[in-house]
Amino acid sequence: MKLKVEVVRSPRRRKTIEATKDGNKVVVRLPATLTRAEARRWVKVMIERIQQAEHVNRLNEKRDLQRRARDLHERYFHSRPALRSIRYVPNQRDRYGSCTPVDGSIRLSHVLADFPDWVRDYVIVHELAHLRAPDHSPYFWQLVRRYPYAERARGFLIAKGMEE
Repeated sequence: MKLKVEVVRSPRRRKTIEATKDGNKVVVRLPATLTRAEARRWVKVMIERIQQAEHVNRLNEKRDLQRRARDLHERYFHSRPALRSIRYVPNQRDRYGSCTPVDGSIRLSHVLADFPDWVRDYVIVHELAHLRAPDHSPYFWQLVRRYPYAERARGFLIAKGMEE
């Protein structure tokens, strides 16, 4: 389905650019002071952001991520996880996953959805281990190494250029 784009230039708008979607129509609001080239570039950027957010929402609707994390935790840590939520997010550019042990939440970069299962599972195991060991201590790495493809997956991620 092709998107219809409406550009609204506002003389009152100075710095912010906003895009909203309703059905197959995207409305981009931007400052009237932008050149045509800048406006075209921003329209493209905002449409890409909307499409990326929709892609991430579709990934999170599948609901198999929570089940997968619980299965991996039971298999490698032999217990129920203190996991409250796990979801893909579009704004993680510097890392593949992050964990907040205090509230039991895990966030995964949406790019993992396109990686092999064994790589995505490694990142999930890595973040699940943080629920038990919030640092990168020897105990933490001992937990992570329970996953049989840990070193292979780390190599894959290093080759992709985002892993430390």
